[in-house]
Amino acid sequence: MAGLASDGSNPDVGLLYDINGLAKAAPPWFDRVMGFVGEYGIMLGLVLLGLGCWWSLRRRGTLADSVAGLAALIWAPLAAAVALLVNIPIRGFVERPRPFNDHQGLEVLVQGKTDFSFVSDHATMAMAIAVGIFVAHRRFGLFAIGLALVEGFCRVYMGVHYPTDVIGGLALGTAVALLLAPPALALLTPVVSAVARSPRGAPLVRARGADERPAPAGTVGMPETRTASGERDLAA
Repeated sequence: MAGLASDGSNPDVGLLYDINGLAKAAPPWFDRVMGFVGEYGIMLGLVLLGLGCWWSLRRRGTLADSVAGLAALIWAPLAAAVALLVNIPIRGFVERPRPFNDHQGLEVLVQGKTDFSFVSDHATMAMAIAVGIFVAHRRFGLFAIGLALVEGFCRVYMGVHYPTDVIGGLALGTAVALLLAPPALALLTPVVSAVARSPRGAPLVRARGADERPAPAGTVGMPETRTASGERDLAA
């Protein structure tokens, strides 16, 4: 398995050279930016996006929506951690060297990568977090998934992963975040609900004075509406 994608005629290698070749043509300052973005920037962006999603959920929609959304946001980093644990035996089984170890002429933007290449940890973490955010709120989640895809591109651009390393990471992160979401949310939702009922924990779930209007489209849960007479009615 270690020789996977080592043949120069392999489309995986060809695409690696095509994408990484952009780094050779780019000015040095741009490569430095891409190196930072691919190594740290996207992850920071996902954290900020998750915080923005939490802020939006706690200020709008019903209490049930806020509880379900916060539970999904808590699951996002947990899903990333689980996916990284799953990746440990995968990397040990495949044992694919980093592309710069087997192929000459690559522009490597970060140094010190001595572990195996398949699958990409960064792509795995980014997509697991993005899918968790998507479970909480669709609009925020779509932006997060876009960032995860950019992360995958950056890893190839930086010369530290093959395209299939990235595809494998994106698939692994998606699978873990989605397949384990039902049991994870079944455990997390009661905990968040209990926190919401406590005086000290309530501000984490609901903003003071937040109304009970329906949650915006794309948020978790089936919101309720109130008629002019004050009677509750499930939103269609």
